[in-house]
Amino acid sequence: MPESSPETYVIDFRAAEQLLAARDPRGAIRLLDSVITAHPENTAARLLRARAFFLAAQLRPAELEFQIVLEREPDNAFAHFALGRTLERAGRAEEALRHFRLAAALDPRPEFIEAARFPPGTGNGDRDRGRPDAGPE
Repeated sequence: MPESSPETYVIDFRAAEQLLAARDPRGAIRLLDSVITAHPENTAARLLRARAFFLAAQLRPAELEFQIVLEREPDNAFAHFALGRTLERAGRAEEALRHFRLAAALDPRPEFIEAARFPPGTGNGDRDRGRPDAGPE
């Protein structure tokens, strides 16, 4: 086997992205394992591997990787959302909702807001809009 170099890991990372896009999460995981072994601090590779684990229905490894990403980047809205989806798929809806709400609070993308299931009229900046008795405060 040829010796690995930093360029090899970049190539493996990019190839893993392509494999994930082609719906081959197990192939992506195999490539990312070596990248993460060589560079365990690489959060992007961990996030990609977490997504691959999720798509391969390996929920516990996906959960662990998303948690590592969130330990390093607690304000990563996508990681919160994806961890929420992972927990939801594992039948842990209450835990999932917490991460969906954190994702929506960090980044109000429509899919994050929808997953957060906020009560109508909350958290969207439209407080009291349309109420005839609502005046400026």
